[in-house]
Amino acid sequence: METCNAENLTPEARERRITRTSLVGIGANILLAGFKASVGLLSNSIAIVLDAVNNLTDALSSVITIAGIKLARRAPDETHPFGHGRIEYFSTVSIAALVMAAGVTSLAESIRKIVRPMVPEYGAASLVVVSAAVAVKLVLGRYVARQGRECRSDALVASGEDAKFDALISLSTLVGAVVMLVAGVNIDGWIGAAISLFILRTGVTLLSGAINEIMGSRPSAEISRQIREIVTSVPDVLGAHDLIIHNYGPDFAIGSIHVEIDGSLDAAAIHRLTRAIQTAVINRFNIFLTVGIYATDSAYNADRDKIESIVRRHQGVRAIHGLFFDEPKREMTFDILVDFSVKDRAALHAAILGELEPLYPGYTISFAFDNDYVGCAAREGQGVVSD
Repeated sequence: METCNAENLTPEARERRITRTSLVGIGANILLAGFKASVGLLSNSIAIVLDAVNNLTDALSSVITIAGIKLARRAPDETHPFGHGRIEYFSTVSIAALVMAAGVTSLAESIRKIVRPMVPEYGAASLVVVSAAVAVKLVLGRYVARQGRECRSDALVASGEDAKFDALISLSTLVGAVVMLVAGVNIDGWIGAAISLFILRTGVTLLSGAINEIMGSRPSAEISRQIREIVTSVPDVLGAHDLIIHNYGPDFAIGSIHVEIDGSLDAAAIHRLTRAIQTAVINRFNIFLTVGIYATDSAYNADRDKIESIVRRHQGVRAIHGLFFDEPKREMTFDILVDFSVKDRAALHAAILGELEPLYPGYTISFAFDNDYVGCAAREGQGVVSD
């Protein structure tokens, strides 16, 4: 059996698994929608009917997921040289729009039922159907969410979590039926309104997640840590910094990284080193990295420690890296890793420069600020950043 996890995922296996999982979701949701709609209409229950509508929305979401993965797998072309992988995020936006539209419609209908209530007539059949729906949705939700995590599909994960949430909604409908049968109190419209709000909440969650991916959200700190471990395991690499990742879909990303190496290495050694880094990272994560070089000299270790001690006294500064002394030109260059709490970088630049210039008279001191994109790595003093 093909597996679909982060370690041995291939684009082809991922597409097959997502498609198969979505087809299972389509079938299950259509069956549930049919049963619920029949029972809801016969028992005059708006809550059960709306629950059926929600199942149809879930089925349509699975259809869009399949279409999205098929379109995203199209080969790169002149217009889209980095491929079409981000279509998956737009398919999630479409799903979110459908879910939110269903939520608005059902909320309006529920309010009408609250204002002009119709007494539902629950029977044994309706209770059995709703109870079965709770069990089916729980099982389906766990299955879809697990497949989504293994296949790195936000759409599947969202569908799975939504399905588990639907089970709770169906359980609420069941509670309403029991209350009606035992106490004679009609809370059907109120439960329908609650279901509508949960549907809207799901739509907003889906939409915000997709927008974050399209805008360029931070990759996980764990991925950044693993990339750094791979890079620093390459012989002659003394440090890894300034990792930047641009996501072009779940299957492909490009980025860059700077590595510190001994300044005495020749061009051939540097060529082998950068090739080794690129090959290791693309084989493991399907991320193509451009590798930049920081030359370092152990003779300046004491200066590095002194400068870092001075610089890190300033709030928001995490670390320095890339320190280089160009003695013939009497120049000193380095980068400073700062977090997003630093708002006035011009003032920080002036303050640091004012402390260093008296210590290195005659030197031209130049440094740049790097954003603390990863956060977790910076707090550990690793100096790895990405976006």
